[in-house]
Amino acid sequence: MTPTIELPTQARDRLLELAADAIRRAAHETPASTIALEQEPAPLPAPGASFVTLKRGDALRGCIGTLEAHRPLATDVLHNARAAALNDPRFPPLRATELAGLAYSVTLLTASRPMEAAHREGLLDQLQPGRDGLVIQAGARRATFLPAVWDQLPDPEAFLDALLHKAGLAPGRWPDGLQAWRYGSREFAGEL
Repeated sequence: MTPTIELPTQARDRLLELAADAIRRAAHETPASTIALEQEPAPLPAPGASFVTLKRGDALRGCIGTLEAHRPLATDVLHNARAAALNDPRFPPLRATELAGLAYSVTLLTASRPMEAAHREGLLDQLQPGRDGLVIQAGARRATFLPAVWDQLPDPEAFLDALLHKAGLAPGRWPDGLQAWRYGSREFAGEL
């Protein structure tokens, strides 16, 4: 079973506030804000992993994140929100004129757990559509899909093939030495 994340309402609201502020500051080309971690609600000062996703309508506008907790969650969200606005290599930096109506989400990740699968069918049998985030790696090639991607790719085979393609691997095949990890998440959304 994929683990879930519980978060108090105050902490959730604060994460959305931090992300919105970081996105606005990035688009207006102002310095990143600083926070006093000791004043943040639990569990924001504790290590956490997050992704921040920007969307215009149904179209992705930026998505950057961290797969493993290595810094305070509040700091991770601030960093990833700014990076999603400015540093996603698929998009030009976000401009201030794009802020009105821009949707954003903060996704918190549980720790990844390895999946034991020696072949494609074994991995597909273990996947929980709509719940699992998935990381795959073969050699230096690595990619992830957040659980929210199941909304666009509800078929496990299509989900896996698209993730293989994202990693630069051949869809429909099982690369030598492929490793996979699953994680759970909790997503919170807002609009600027």
